[in-house]
Amino acid sequence: MTEYSELADQLRGRLNDLINRAEVIEDDLRHPLDKDWEDQAIDLADDEALEGVDEVLRKEIQQIRLALLRIENGTYGTCAKCGDEIGLERLKVRPIATRCIACA
Repeated sequence: MTEYSELADQLRGRLNDLINRAEVIEDDLRHPLDKDWEDQAIDLADDEALEGVDEVLRKEIQQIRLALLRIENGTYGTCAKCGDEIGLERLKVRPIATRCIACA
């Protein structure tokens, strides 16, 4: 077990949850448009909002994957800017953090 194995488990759980949510959104976005113009307008507005949510989810998915990669390659917990250690308490609160408090 590595120093960050508990955080890695939390990240994997969050990743699975986000992927599932993104798949539901993508399935919803694939629906055909209604023949009624008013319903189409509502559907398109809803789709636009869903696309925004999907984009946010995809960004977080990418950040989590990068954090898991850093854990795997041994660079997790090291500030990307100054090279100092990122405190464990910060990582517990924000496990995708790439910078220490001073550089953030």
